[in-house]
Amino acid sequence: MTAERDASRMHERHGEVNPGEIAIGVIIGRTSEFFDFFVYAIASVIVFPKLVFSFVDPLTGTLYSFAIFALAFVARPVGTAIFMAIDRAAGKSAKLTLALVLLGTSTCAIGFLPGYDSIGIASVWLLALARIGQGIALGGTWDGLASLLALNAPQRHRGWYAMIPQLGATLGLIVASALFAFFVGNLSADDFLSWGWRYPFFVAFAINVVALFARLRMVVTPDYQKLFETRDLQPERISETLRAEGRYVVIGAFAPLASFAMFHMVTVFPLSWVFLFTKEGPARFLVIEAIGAVFGTVAIVASGLIADRIGRRYLLGYCAVAIAVFSGFAPQLLDGGVVGETVFMIVGFVLLGLSFGQSSGSVASAFSPAYRYTGSAITSDLAWLFGAGFAPLAALMLSTQFGLISAGAYLLSGAACTLIALRLDRRWEARRTDEDRD
Repeated sequence: MTAERDASRMHERHGEVNPGEIAIGVIIGRTSEFFDFFVYAIASVIVFPKLVFSFVDPLTGTLYSFAIFALAFVARPVGTAIFMAIDRAAGKSAKLTLALVLLGTSTCAIGFLPGYDSIGIASVWLLALARIGQGIALGGTWDGLASLLALNAPQRHRGWYAMIPQLGATLGLIVASALFAFFVGNLSADDFLSWGWRYPFFVAFAINVVALFARLRMVVTPDYQKLFETRDLQPERISETLRAEGRYVVIGAFAPLASFAMFHMVTVFPLSWVFLFTKEGPARFLVIEAIGAVFGTVAIVASGLIADRIGRRYLLGYCAVAIAVFSGFAPQLLDGGVVGETVFMIVGFVLLGLSFGQSSGSVASAFSPAYRYTGSAITSDLAWLFGAGFAPLAALMLSTQFGLISAGAYLLSGAACTLIALRLDRRWEARRTDEDRD
């Protein structure tokens, strides 16, 4: 707590806080997290199957790589529990510093990873350990700024402010895809596999350092400390949060499943399918992915405007139906050559942006201020675990066994879960309203 008080004194002239300034901190933080996410995701397709799992065929190596990819999502709730305790004991600056140092160290360590040909099976264990470290660290990077942004958003513009944190996903993907496309497109296969793939991980470390200082600058200032205190955005015990508002955690974990299923259908999975089962090089598809992410960014912004006109719950419901329809012809597009892939990516990213842009705000606002900080963190962890953690592994296994049509069925199941969760949320809200009237 002493360090946090010292940092607060250093920023006493920081000035008054406003939603725009919070939004900048949120975008910086989320972009750094998603950049880490996509750097690892891309490497899990085009690097690790050859470097770490060279003792098996490419398909099996990719499946093994996706299994390790899932470890971070399993470890993330554990990290949330650990770092919430650190937050209560030492404050947000200590929590954020330790979490981002662990995240940066784990990410940078992957950049130095020796391959299977050098150290044998130890390469697999080191990769798994670093991935678990990333997951635990991600559980501690929750700084509460997104919740603070939601609380300070004008009533008529809640949808607009809810989409701001989601911009980090597409911005992180654009940078990660462009970076990998540059290296894989301009280096020989041997040079890329030897050293070229490592640079994006070192860039991720540098971005984490910048994000750390940007976020610390905000959360330790007197104005922000006062807002956190007066808004009751303090870390509560997870068990107490679940007892008090567990229903919102459940709804929040399942309501965005359509978004998360679509998330991997246009990012990690199609890259693995094209890389494994076509003769196309990864560089061209990574460029298509970056272009699609630009359309996704525009759609995320549009989701804020649309949600403020028709309501976030309605927008999520309509998007889930659209994603269900898209699942019927998505496999044919992905298997339709360059034109089909491009249409698949652009349409997919537009649907992703519209739904993902409001996937967190629709339920996070339901938490009471006393539990919003912890409740939002738990909800995010579980949503990513259920909706994203095993998605690339499941989609690739299904599509190789039953064809691409099964990947469309997987996408359809995510849309169905979203519609069911939104229906339950509406019933619970109606029941709560009736109880208030009584």
